[in-house]
Amino acid sequence: MHKNLPKGGFVVYHFEDTKKIVGTKQTLRQLEKNNVKVLFVAKDADDKVTGQAVELAKANNVPVEYINTMCELGKKCNVEVKTAIAAIIE
Repeated sequence: MHKNLPKGGFVVYHFEDTKKIVGTKQTLRQLEKNNVKVLFVAKDADDKVTGQAVELAKANNVPVEYINTMCELGKKCNVEVKTAIAAIIE
């Protein structure tokens, strides 16, 4: 469990109030720098796109939250396109 999660592991994120990044390349860069608080992955995204980010997040003890669709994740991030990966950064 991530050290910043409250007991029970459930956290509500307000995307509007946080610093976030969208997209695989940007997210991977931030994961490598250990700047990611939470990784969000769309369940319907291709594993070839999301796999490396998920592995890196787990290796760095970053919580991974799954969102049902890329469309839903894009809307949550306030972007006009489908989104496979997004992250809240420090």
